[in-house]
Amino acid sequence: MTVERFWAAMPHSPLRIAVSRALPPVRRSATPLLYVHGATFSSELAIGHRIDGASWRDVLLEQGHEVWALDFLGYGASDRFPEMSADSCAAAPLGRAATAARQIAAAVALIQATTAAPRVSLIAHSWGSMAAGLFAGKCPWAVERLVFFGPVLRREPAAPARTTALPGWIRLTTAAQRQRFMADIPPGQPPAMPQRHFDRWAAEYLASEPDGGGGVRIPTGPMADIEAAWQGSLAYDPALIAAPLCILRGEWDSLCGDADAAWLLARLTNSARKEDIKLPRGTHLMHLETGRTRLFDAANFFLSDGGAFGKSHSDRRDLRSSAA
Repeated sequence: MTVERFWAAMPHSPLRIAVSRALPPVRRSATPLLYVHGATFSSELAIGHRIDGASWRDVLLEQGHEVWALDFLGYGASDRFPEMSADSCAAAPLGRAATAARQIAAAVALIQATTAAPRVSLIAHSWGSMAAGLFAGKCPWAVERLVFFGPVLRREPAAPARTTALPGWIRLTTAAQRQRFMADIPPGQPPAMPQRHFDRWAAEYLASEPDGGGGVRIPTGPMADIEAAWQGSLAYDPALIAAPLCILRGEWDSLCGDADAAWLLARLTNSARKEDIKLPRGTHLMHLETGRTRLFDAANFFLSDGGAFGKSHSDRRDLRSSAA
C-alpha cells in the first residue's frame, strides 16, 4: 500500500495543509473518503496508525474505498501557525472550527481536482465533526455521506464559562494522552488500549512534533470550540446538513452520550438519512482500542449501503448485545 502526499495551499496565506491519499487494490466505491481528525492528534496517528498490523485506513482500503486524510494546520505533516513558534499566551486560540472548515474545503477541492469525483464522504472524529459539519452545511453539493465518530455537540451550560483566556496553543505530553485513553474506562475493566499498544502509539505521537520538547504542540482553537459548545453555542447548524449522517460512538464515551446523540438527531431536520449507533466497550478513542473492529464495520456498512443497521429515516441502535 502506497500513501501519496499532496499539499493544499490556503487562500491568502503561505501556509499549507498536508493531504494524503491511498488507493484500494479493488475499487468498490466511486466516492472518495476523507478522514477528519480530532483536537489532539493528527490523521496518521488515528486512521493511519497500525495496531497488530492493520490500521483503519488499511481496513477501508480492503473494503474498496479510496482513502484521503488531512492534517489541520498545527498538526502532523501540515505547516504550523507562526504563532506556535512564539509564546503561547501571545495569541488567541488557534485553529477554530471556521478556520478548519476552510481547510476541509481546500482538501475537498484538491480531491475533486485529482479524482474528478463530484462529491466526497467524510469520517470526522470528535471536535473534527464541528469543522466537518460547518463545511457540510455550507457546501451540501460536495458531500455524499457523513460519519460523525464521537462528535462533540451542544450542551446546556452545567458550569460557569471560563474567566481566563486560553493560550494560543499548548504542549500535550504522553502522560496526558494516557490519561485521556483511561478516563472513561469503567472501574474493574481493563484498559481498552493495552499498554504495549499505547507505548508504540506514544512514540509515534512524540515523533510527530517537529521541535521535540517532551510533548506535542497543539492549537487550542478546538478547546475553545468545545467550551463554547458546552456553553450552548455549537460551531455549526445541523439543520443545514443535507447528506445522510451516521453517529458512531462507544458506550463508554463521556463526550458523546445518549443525550448528545439525541440532540443532534432531532436537529438534523434536512438530512436525507440519520442514524445513531452505540457500540459496546468503547470510549471516545475507540478507533485505537480493542473493540475498534466493531467501529470499522459499522462505518463501512453506512458508507457502503447507507443502512445495514436499519432502514428508518431516524434510527437509534444500541449494539451492546448484537455486536458483542
